[in-house]
Amino acid sequence: MKFLTNAGRLTPIVLAFGLTLFLLTAFTSWGQGRGDGSPFPKGVGELHGTIRVSGAWALYPMMVKWGEEFRRVHPRVRVDISAGGAGKGVADALAGLVDIGMVSRDTSTEETKQGAFYVPVVKDAVFPTMNAENPLPSKSLFERGMKKQTLIDLWIKAKHLTWGEAAGIDSKHPVHVYTRSDSCGAAETWAQYLGGKNQEDLNGIGVYGDPGLAEAVKKDLLGIGYNNLNYAYDFKTGFPIKGLRIVPIDLNGNGRLDPEEDVRDKNRAVRAVASGAYPSPPARELYLLTKDRFKGLSKEFLRWILTDGQKYVEENGYIKLSKNHVNDALKRFDR
Repeated sequence: MKFLTNAGRLTPIVLAFGLTLFLLTAFTSWGQGRGDGSPFPKGVGELHGTIRVSGAWALYPMMVKWGEEFRRVHPRVRVDISAGGAGKGVADALAGLVDIGMVSRDTSTEETKQGAFYVPVVKDAVFPTMNAENPLPSKSLFERGMKKQTLIDLWIKAKHLTWGEAAGIDSKHPVHVYTRSDSCGAAETWAQYLGGKNQEDLNGIGVYGDPGLAEAVKKDLLGIGYNNLNYAYDFKTGFPIKGLRIVPIDLNGNGRLDPEEDVRDKNRAVRAVASGAYPSPPARELYLLTKDRFKGLSKEFLRWILTDGQKYVEENGYIKLSKNHVNDALKRFDR
C-alpha cells in the first residue's frame, strides 16, 4: 500500500492515523504515572500505585474504612492493610517493609533517632473488660465502680485478689488477669495509666492481639482484661461486645460511679473521652508513622485522611481530632 501521493505528500488517512497513534501513546503514558507511586501534577492523569500499611489493632478498623473511601476517589490506588500491634507497625515502617505504620502509643526516643516521623490522625481509648457472665453480684460494682488502686494491684503489683476484694462484695472467686503478649499501644497506654513506664510492667496471662484478648476474657467467667474502644464495644449495637462487660472505674475516687464515669455503651464512652472525663491515658491519640518524611502516595493519603477522611471518624466509633490539632498535623508533615 502506498501512503504518498505522486507529489510525495502524506495523504489525509495517514495524517489521521499518525495523530491517533500519538494521542493513544500520550494517554497511555499519562495513565501509567511516574512509576514510583508519586502523585501526578494537577490535571494530568490520576494517582496510581500501592500503599502498604501495618501496625496497631486500635487503628486497623478506621484504616480499613479510610482505605476503602480513598479508593473510591482514586480507584487506581491499592491500600494493603494488616494489623499486628503498634510495635510491628513501627518496626515495619522503619525497615521499609511498609510505607505507613499504625501506632497507638507515643514514639520512643530510640525510634525517633532511627527516623520515625509521626502524625496524629484520630483519638481512641483503652477500657477494662470483664466476662459478662461473671458470677459476682454486679450491682455493687456498677454503682460504685472499681478503684484505680485495685487495677494497680492486679496488673502492676500482681496481687492475687478475689472478685470480692476487687469489687467490694462478698465473693471468694479469684480474679484471672489477662494482658497482651504482643508489643502494642493498648498495653503501653494501660500501663502508663496505672503508673507503669511501659508494657513490660504489666502482669497477667499474655494473649496476642486485641481480638484475642477480648476472646480470652469472654471464655473465662473470672477473667478481666482491657481493650481498645472498637474491640470493647460492638460497632453495630454500640453496646459491649457480646460476652463482655466494661468494668466501670471510679475515676475521681469518691466511692460512687458518677454519670460522667458511666461508659456502659459506646456513646457514653465517646462522650467521656471527648470531654476529658475519661483521662489520657488511658485515652490517647493514634498516629500514622513513616521513616523520615511522608512522600508520594503516602503523603496524599495522609492529607486526605486529615481533611476529607475526618468525616468518617465518628460514624466508625472514633473521636475526631479538633480543628487545631488537624491544622497542626497538616503543618507538621508539610514542612
